[in-house]
Amino acid sequence: MLCRMTDARLPNPTPEELDAEQRALYDEIAGGPRSAGPRLFELVDRQGRLNGPFGIMLHSPAVGGALQSVGAAVRYRSVLPDRIRELAILSVAAHWNSDFELYAHVPLARHAGLTEAEVDGVVAGAEVPLEDPAERVVLEVVRALLQASDLTDEQCAAGRDAIGEKGMVELTTLVGYYATLALQLRVFRVGAPTD
Repeated sequence: MLCRMTDARLPNPTPEELDAEQRALYDEIAGGPRSAGPRLFELVDRQGRLNGPFGIMLHSPAVGGALQSVGAAVRYRSVLPDRIRELAILSVAAHWNSDFELYAHVPLARHAGLTEAEVDGVVAGAEVPLEDPAERVVLEVVRALLQASDLTDEQCAAGRDAIGEKGMVELTTLVGYYATLALQLRVFRVGAPTD
């Protein structure tokens, strides 16, 4: 199920409509690490409204602030290499059929070095011919998490061998974080920007 912005169940306020607590969160998101580096998707629209899950976060600044901090940690302060992180994010986005997360992360995955065939395979849930053994293990682990919400002892050990204990903690957090975003995007009918 893909959602269009016009179907949104929550208003997406402009910066002028925000109260002080919302504005502080807006500034943290719009001026934080997401606004630096490669700008491969639109974080704000022409009216200055935050796109995707970030507009949802403004409706509960205390929870939204904590959530966006987790997201910033898994994206910008993680031990996971960019390719592995984007493989995992695309897997979650594809599993949840989250058009905003695909809109945002397909370009980021390409920027991280994933090929068109790799991106297409992950998004399709197909076999992906990854050369790096750690990437193959991570893709298997993420898909298992998405299907079973758990790992076998063998899958957990393989993941730990591939990316370490810290990497596994961060990977499972990443999967949960992006699943949370996908759930909110679905419930509140927030899709990829249309203009």
